[in-house]
Amino acid sequence: MYYIFSVTTTLNEGGHGHQKTRLHGSRPRCEGRIIYKKKGNATYVLYQYAQDYRPEKKYAVPKRALVGKLSTADPSRMLPNDRFQKFFPDEALPEERGDAYRSCSLRIGAHVAIAKVVREYGIDALQRHAFGADAGLVLDLLSYLVVEEENAGQYYPDYAFGHPLFSEGMRIASDSKVCRFLKSVTRDRTAAFQEAWNAKRPKDGRIYISYDSSNKNCQAGDIDLVEFGHAKDERRLPVFNVAVAYDKTNRVQLFYEEYPGSVTDVSQFVYMVDKVVEYGYKSVGFVLDRGYFSKKNIGYMETNGLAFIIMAKGCKRLVSSLVESVRGTFETDRDCSIRSYRVYGKTVRAKLYEDDARERFFHIYFGVSRQSAEREQLERTLDRMRLSLDRALGAVATFGKEYADRFELAYDRKGTLVSYAERKDLVRRELDLCGYFVIVTSEEMTATQTLVHYKGRDVSEKLFCADKSFLGSRSMRVQTEESLRAKLFVEFVALIVRNRMYNLLKDTMLRMETRPNFMTVLAAIRELEKMEMVRRSGGLYRLDHAVTKQRQEHGRTHDLPLRIKPSKKPEGLPGINRREAFSVTDVKS
Repeated sequence: MYYIFSVTTTLNEGGHGHQKTRLHGSRPRCEGRIIYKKKGNATYVLYQYAQDYRPEKKYAVPKRALVGKLSTADPSRMLPNDRFQKFFPDEALPEERGDAYRSCSLRIGAHVAIAKVVREYGIDALQRHAFGADAGLVLDLLSYLVVEEENAGQYYPDYAFGHPLFSEGMRIASDSKVCRFLKSVTRDRTAAFQEAWNAKRPKDGRIYISYDSSNKNCQAGDIDLVEFGHAKDERRLPVFNVAVAYDKTNRVQLFYEEYPGSVTDVSQFVYMVDKVVEYGYKSVGFVLDRGYFSKKNIGYMETNGLAFIIMAKGCKRLVSSLVESVRGTFETDRDCSIRSYRVYGKTVRAKLYEDDARERFFHIYFGVSRQSAEREQLERTLDRMRLSLDRALGAVATFGKEYADRFELAYDRKGTLVSYAERKDLVRRELDLCGYFVIVTSEEMTATQTLVHYKGRDVSEKLFCADKSFLGSRSMRVQTEESLRAKLFVEFVALIVRNRMYNLLKDTMLRMETRPNFMTVLAAIRELEKMEMVRRSGGLYRLDHAVTKQRQEHGRTHDLPLRIKPSKKPEGLPGINRREAFSVTDVKS
């Protein structure tokens, strides 16, 4: 959207087609050459901000930038673009629409639920501390991500047009304002929020932190974080990594990290441990997947007095030998059954490494369905490998370690594959180990307790799934590193809000006798979005109809009593009352 600004021009001495511009009135004076270039029916305004003198050719080459175009209705006025603000940063641009420029009906339900979570966690106060006057815009952007499942800034004004806002006066920021704000967010601001957020987290008692990372494809060329690495989705594209630490005990995110795509998870882990210690967490246990299994990481956690629950890599010689030592002793023992996960479990003690200072607790599990699935996958892999070997017979070919471990390959002097034979003993041993998995803990606990803790870490996977699917962040849509980091920060806060809504719905379902299909975050937002307040005579917004049963259920889930009572006098900011008890139905536009 463009806005019209008045420009006073005077003819520059001796310059044909060039004019000097002075911005008068309350605006500061800024001189520079203005060039008008007509193309078709439009007249574009170019600002000459410098000259590049070339001594070898003895003339200067002007440096110009397009700053807008003249209004067709009034040629004495211009319509500036985004670059106008770059060269005239002190100019007061009406980049925000006024209060009256709003839809005649506002969808209020999701906003009220998000506002409730924001107040409950004190996010609004933390944002004001870190972002000052822009705190409301941050909350509006996270609401936009949660409600619209979209992270494209150019569509934010459409969302703001029909929703209540957290911004002061509920002003609607333009897409240009959103773009400039994202570029202006510094790492100091985001770090200040995370420090204040973790300072409020409870540190009494043992908490278990689930830590996991994911990567996102990105093709923007000016971002240092984007590098070729171990991409999970599209391996031919560069990526950057994002990691989230989640307090599984209190069910809330603690902090996030972004780091280059070429950095592996196992090497980044020690820096995350440092951050946990710096935030003041002491009695902590980490729940990790096998990607973080390394002697260095385990030793670093112990050095800092931190416990761990980690999935062991099945290919480790120690793990396979432990499984073989107890195989056949617990798979049918009903005392070892963990029925909720349909597996059997047994705990043994052993040293993790030869030079380990003390024994660890190895929890060995076996599942019949897991055995069937893994054996079928192994059989398919063997069939695929035999087919590749049959095609390579009589030709010069080389195969990797995966083939050498399972087949004896015979070559002639020229490197031609002559024959192959399956290593039946090794394959039989691999088939026997199907269905088993091992979890290692640093502290003594039962096999059931360990599995419950570890299975609870799937919330980290769900967070990344929600980030990419339900916040529209599969693509970042940025061109600068500042904008990328700012969007990641807004997404992190949006995940905090959405995760709280998920937990509230989950707790409500546990208390219900039935399992209605509308008690999901997606369905709840869609249902709450149907709650509308319509502008009536006098510019007041009133609820258009009674609240349905499903919306009342969602209101009780988020502790929002939806018993609407008329109010003669509006309270709070213009637009919608933000009190916990949603009891105001008429507010001024």
